[in-house]
Amino acid sequence: MDEVAMKACMRQNCSWRCLAPGSRPSKPADGALSRDREAVQTAPRPSKPKGASIDEFGGDGPTYLCAAVATTEEQLMALLKLRDGTDLYFKDWGSGKPILFSHGWPLSADMWDAQMLFFASHGFRAVAFDRRGFGRSGQPWEGYDYDTFADDIAELIKHLALTDVALVGFSMGGGDIVRYVARHGSSRVSKLALVSAVTPLFGKTADHDGVDKAVFDGIRAGLVKDRPQFLDDFSPLFYGTNHGTKVSQGTFKQTLQIGLQASIKATIDCVTAFSETDFRPDMAKIDVPTLVVHGDDDQVVPLQYTGKRAAEMIKSATLKVYPGAPHATATTHADQLNADLLEFLKA
Repeated sequence: MDEVAMKACMRQNCSWRCLAPGSRPSKPADGALSRDREAVQTAPRPSKPKGASIDEFGGDGPTYLCAAVATTEEQLMALLKLRDGTDLYFKDWGSGKPILFSHGWPLSADMWDAQMLFFASHGFRAVAFDRRGFGRSGQPWEGYDYDTFADDIAELIKHLALTDVALVGFSMGGGDIVRYVARHGSSRVSKLALVSAVTPLFGKTADHDGVDKAVFDGIRAGLVKDRPQFLDDFSPLFYGTNHGTKVSQGTFKQTLQIGLQASIKATIDCVTAFSETDFRPDMAKIDVPTLVVHGDDDQVVPLQYTGKRAAEMIKSATLKVYPGAPHATATTHADQLNADLLEFLKA
């Protein structure tokens, strides 16, 4: 149990239990955590002065842990240990029908805060995760491809026992959820939403009129040369402020901070993944209702190459085009997107 969590327990006047020096709580069986919460409500509390220092619980003496939250480190830290040993960080807010959000490049689950807060407050269970290599997740040297990303999502869905879950993917995250359905099926999935997504194919090929490869070569070179400056220069296109969209300086600063938290190797490798992966074969495997949302002034992932074609290729897909909207619709058009997602999910 880390210092921050222990102090939070002390502030909340939680129930405590004593562990032998050096011992660790064991992982409970399914449902044991909730039973443990109930069991400690009447447990005797060791006497300690109000506001006691965390140091008083260390050393060679007994260790006191809040039994309500410290049953396992994994639950405490919201980390899932993936099959290759990589830690996957996730947020799990609210209760009700689940929604799983997959973030864009080079961000983290925090880009979904406006949606997470909204849906957790409207009777949904909102889950978002930091893709491997980004945010608070582990940073392995390899594994930045869509088959791996899809398998990571499959592990998270199984770990959280999510069923009838709606999958929402933004930008490169749209590829995550499409590949998940193509690779693992839709037995646990109720609906899909692709927001400013790179699907079905972002880059230009002999049979697809997309973005030229030279653009992505330039992105990779810019990241290698001066990643902080490159990402800072990228924000006006991302948010459309160069076309008049209003975004706060705080948002710009947060975006840069999140981007620099990621592994530079992951940031570079994912440019290749999202620009070259062909999701066209996956489109035919999507057999759940799908909402496609895209701005018609998206300077990063142009509508005509991606959202428009995805809606044409996916059975029973609905396309919503936001006039004048940039790439970052989850932020710049948060209220509109939340309303459209809510209507779609309740339909």
